[in-house]
Amino acid sequence: MEKVLFGYLALAILLSALFAVYAGNVIRSVLWLLVLFLHQAVLFLTLQAEFLAAVQIIVYAGAVLVLFLFVVYLINLREEVRLPRFLNSYPLAFLAAFGLLVAASIPLWKYQPTLRIGTLTPELILKEGHTQILGLHLFRDYLLAFEIAGVLLLVAVLGAVVLVRRIREGEL
Repeated sequence: MEKVLFGYLALAILLSALFAVYAGNVIRSVLWLLVLFLHQAVLFLTLQAEFLAAVQIIVYAGAVLVLFLFVVYLINLREEVRLPRFLNSYPLAFLAAFGLLVAASIPLWKYQPTLRIGTLTPELILKEGHTQILGLHLFRDYLLAFEIAGVLLLVAVLGAVVLVRRIREGEL
């Protein structure tokens, strides 16, 4: 039963990702992303990672998709933008993709896993809980990276708003 559920979730995630990329309408792409994020949350539930499933729904399916819709309506896209094809030769594109795949898999041939034992034992996780351990790591060990990521996201949103406002006023 678990394999069937995993197969369904994997197929649904892959298909919704493809539909999101190839949808002709931006709103449909965002809706397909919503389907993807919800299936991914169920996948986290099957792995007994309830906190990650909740974060997946709250952050990605909630905040990020609302942000995408806000940007889409802010830009005011009426129709799909069509660009000329960059590469008309599909065999050459497949050959380049295969070459990149081979180049990316070369380090895997030499990989040897280390036998280091971490500090997070199953007993510690059961004692303290996933959420508390994750919070301690985020806000104690990686506080600077967490703050930098938040500032970068804020600057990106403000930059997008300024650019759209300039385009609407005809300054660019």
